[in-house]
Amino acid sequence: MGSEQGSAKPPLAERKHRERVVHGHTLVDDYAWLREKENPAVPAYLDAENAYTAAAMAGTVELQKQLYDEMLSHIQETDVSVPFRDGGYWYYSRTEEGKQYQTYCRKRGSAIDTVSALTGEEEIVLDLNALAQGETFLALGTMTVSDDGNLLAYSVDNRGFRQYTLRVKDLRTGEMLPERAERVGSVVWARDNRTLFYTVEDEEQKRQFQLYRHELGRLHTEDALVYEEADERFNIGVGRTRDDRCIILESASHTTTEEQFLPADRPLAEWTLIAPRRDEIEYYADHRYGRFYIRVNDRGRNFRLVTAPVETPGHEHWEELIPHRDEAMLEEVDLFAGFCAVWERRQGLQHVRVIGFPGEAPTLGAEREIPFPEPVYSVHPHTNRIFETGNYRYAYQSLVTPASVFEYDVAAGGQTLLKQVPVPGGFERERYASKRIFVKAPDGVEVPVSLVWRKDMREAAGNPLWIYGYGAYGYSLPVGFNSSRLSLLDRGLVLAYAHVRGGGDMGKAWHDAGRLMRKRNSFTDFNAVTEALVQRGYGAAGRVAAEGGSAGGLLMGAIANLRPDLYRAIISHVPFVDVMNTMLDPSLPLTVPEYEEWGDPNQKAAFEYMLSYSPYDNLAARSYPAMLVKTSLWDSQVMYWEPAKYVAKLRTLKTDDRVLLLHTNMTAGHGGASGRYDYLKEIAMDYAFLLREMGVV
Repeated sequence: MGSEQGSAKPPLAERKHRERVVHGHTLVDDYAWLREKENPAVPAYLDAENAYTAAAMAGTVELQKQLYDEMLSHIQETDVSVPFRDGGYWYYSRTEEGKQYQTYCRKRGSAIDTVSALTGEEEIVLDLNALAQGETFLALGTMTVSDDGNLLAYSVDNRGFRQYTLRVKDLRTGEMLPERAERVGSVVWARDNRTLFYTVEDEEQKRQFQLYRHELGRLHTEDALVYEEADERFNIGVGRTRDDRCIILESASHTTTEEQFLPADRPLAEWTLIAPRRDEIEYYADHRYGRFYIRVNDRGRNFRLVTAPVETPGHEHWEELIPHRDEAMLEEVDLFAGFCAVWERRQGLQHVRVIGFPGEAPTLGAEREIPFPEPVYSVHPHTNRIFETGNYRYAYQSLVTPASVFEYDVAAGGQTLLKQVPVPGGFERERYASKRIFVKAPDGVEVPVSLVWRKDMREAAGNPLWIYGYGAYGYSLPVGFNSSRLSLLDRGLVLAYAHVRGGGDMGKAWHDAGRLMRKRNSFTDFNAVTEALVQRGYGAAGRVAAEGGSAGGLLMGAIANLRPDLYRAIISHVPFVDVMNTMLDPSLPLTVPEYEEWGDPNQKAAFEYMLSYSPYDNLAARSYPAMLVKTSLWDSQVMYWEPAKYVAKLRTLKTDDRVLLLHTNMTAGHGGASGRYDYLKEIAMDYAFLLREMGVV
C-alpha cells in the first residue's frame, strides 16, 4: 500500500501567515496566496504536486494501462443513439472509434416513419470533434434548432470555466452566420425563426442575470435587454413549453422561483408574470390548450399540481389537480396533448404514473403506473419533442442493467425496448446483484443505501468496500449503470451509494434535513452507513474507501475529520473544503446564492455552525486516510485553490505516513477532462489508487 515513506518527497507550500477575526473567532489562512493564479509560484506549486503524484503513482502505471484497456473494452466505441422526431426530422448522435466527442446528426422523416426505416441522407448538425481541433478542452452548452429546421443555435466552452460562446449555423448550407455572444447560458428561438432570446452571466459572479433579444442580421451590440435579475440569489433561464406555444423566463434561487411568459409567435410582446415570487416557494409551469399546469410547493414541501387559465395565471386562480402528499415527492410532470407523465419519488425510488386527459378541460382521467422490475434503479424522461403523441419515451438503468430507452404505449399500457447500450468485453448481467437497504442514523432516521457486487466474489466481511456520497442541493443520487465500475466489481469490491440527508432522495424534507443548521446530518449519516455496512458483512474493516466530488467533496473532508479511523482511503474530486473563506467572500462566483444551502456566515449562529464542520478549518494533528484529491485549474464552481490549500495544510498536520496526493488538471474545469478517452484515463488513475490502497493489487 502507498505511503509517504520510500516515495518522492512531497512538495511543501510556503506558509504566509494571515489571520482575521470574525464574530470573535480567529481564522488562520496561511495558504491564501494560492488564490493568486497569475503569481508564477502558484502554477509552479501545482506542477510540483502533479510531479509528486506521478512519482507516487509510478508503480501503478501498468495497472492504469490495464484498467484503461478493460474499461475501453466495455464500450462500443462506434455507436448511435436512439433517434427522436422533431418537426420534419429525426435527430440522433453518434460516436466513432478513436474520436473523443459526439457528432450530432439528422435525417428527414415523418411521423409514420420508424427509426429502422430512416434511409435518407444524413445531415451533420454539429460535429464536436471538428470544433475540438486544436483545443485541449471542449464542452457543449446548449443546442437548439429553429422551428423551420433551418438554423442551429449552439454554445461551446473551450476552456472549462463554463463560459459559453453562442454561435448560429445555417443547416442548409453549413455556413456559420456572424451571430456571436459571450457568456451565454440558455437559448431559445421564437416561432418566427429569426428571433433568439438568450441569457448572459455576470462575468464576476457567474450568475445568469440578463435576458437579451436578438434578431438575425443585426449587430449583437443592438440586442435588446429584455430583463435583468437584480437579486444576487437568483439565476435566470429561458425555454419553450412542450407545445411550443409559450416562452418561459424563470428566475430561480435554491428555494424560490418566479416565472414570466411570452407567446412564442409574438417575440416583441410584453412579458406576463405568472405569479410573483414568494420566499421558500418554487413553482414550474408548462402550457396546454390555453392553460398553465403548475407544479408548486406552496402547501407542502413535496409539491402539488395546479392549473390556471393563461389570462389569469396568478395563484389566486389556481385549481388543484394533484394534491400534495407527505410520502411522495412530485418531481416532474411531463405534459402532452392527451396525457401527462407524473414523476414521483417514494421511499427513495422513482415512480411514473401516466394519466390521461379526458378532454381539453383541466381534469385528469384514467391512470397507469409504469412497472420497473428491479429493487434499485434510475429512470428519467427521454427526449419527447412531439406534443400530440400516443407514446412516451423514458430511459431506464440500474446498477446491473445498462442504460436503456423504452417507448410506452399510452393507450395499450405496454412498453417497447428501443435500445440498450451494448456492453462488450464479456459482460454478463446475471453475474451481478444489487440491493436496497436502510441504515439507522444516530438520531434514528433510516438512511437508504444502494448496493451492488459480483455474486461469485462475495465473501462475508471479507470484501473491500467502496462507498459514494453527495448529499446537497436536494440532488437525488442516481444509481445507474457504469461499465467502468466493472473493473472494481470484477476485483471483488462491493460498491455502495449512501443516500444521505441533504440530497433529494426522500423528498424535499430530506434536503431540508441536511442543509443550513442541519448540514452535519449529511456527515453523520455517511459515517453511520459505513459502520453499518461493515457490521453487516458487506465489507472488511480496514478495507473501506470513500469517494465524492464537489459538495460531495465537502462530505469527504468532513468524514475524514470526524471519523478518519473508518476509512483506508478517500478520493475527493473538486472538493468544496474551504467553506468559511469561500462563503465569507461574496465576490466569488456562487457565494451569495449558496447562502440558502449552507447559511450566511455574516450571521453569527450560521458562521459558528459552518465553522464547526468546515474541513479546512478543522484539520488537526491526527492520522488520516490515504487521499487522492483532484481539482482543475479552470473550475468555475469550486476554485482550484480550495483543494490546493487543503492539501498544503494537511501535509503539515497529518501524523501518519499514508500517501496524500493532489492532482490538478491544468486544462479542464469542474467535470475534469472533456474527451471520453481522456476521461477514462482519469478514472484509471483513480481506480489504481483505490485498488493499491485497499490491498487488492
